[in-house]
Amino acid sequence: MSESAAEWVGDRRRARGLRTMRREPGWEPSGGEGSFGKMIEDLFAEVWSRDALSDRDRRLLLLGLLVGQGLDDMVEVQLDLAVRTGRFTPDELREVVFFLTHYAGWTRGARLNEQVEDLIERIMKD
Repeated sequence: MSESAAEWVGDRRRARGLRTMRREPGWEPSGGEGSFGKMIEDLFAEVWSRDALSDRDRRLLLLGLLVGQGLDDMVEVQLDLAVRTGRFTPDELREVVFFLTHYAGWTRGARLNEQVEDLIERIMKD
């Protein structure tokens, strides 16, 4: 592939990534070539823009993975996005807690429950 063709493909990938990122509140491009921001753009271009799964499906998978690994800080981010994008209701998030508790364990489930209930409480105040 010629250099100009590779640049064109890269520009199209970046544009697809940026379009996909804009569906997620709070995600903004933050870098150039070789930076962490570029990797995030590529992630959205190559993983989050595919058609086989919905963004909601991806969010569920990601929540399960993060809870299972005990990555509480990232769980907070994903729960917030789940609510701000309107893809999950409070009752659905509580059902996620119920389901994941049985697979990730009671300790992680209890922590997830605390995070979900705190988020729901904040939503109700707004």
